[in-house]
Amino acid sequence: MERKQEQAMQDRVKELQHQVDELKELVNTLLSVIVEEPDGVHTGAAPTPPGQSMMQVCM
Repeated sequence: MERKQEQAMQDRVKELQHQVDELKELVNTLLSVIVEEPDGVHTGAAPTPPGQSMMQVCM
C-alpha cells in the first residue's frame, strides 16, 4: 500500500514539474514580447523623438 502511495506521489511530482517547466517557458516568452522594442531590435537603439529625454519613459 505504501509503495503505491509513494509511486502516486512521484507521478504527481513529475506532472507538477512538467507544468512548472511549461509555465517558465510561457513567462519567458511573455517577457520577451514585453521588452521587445518597437523596431524589433533588442540593443536599446530604438529611435526616439528629437529632443526627448529618456527620463520618465514608460513602456
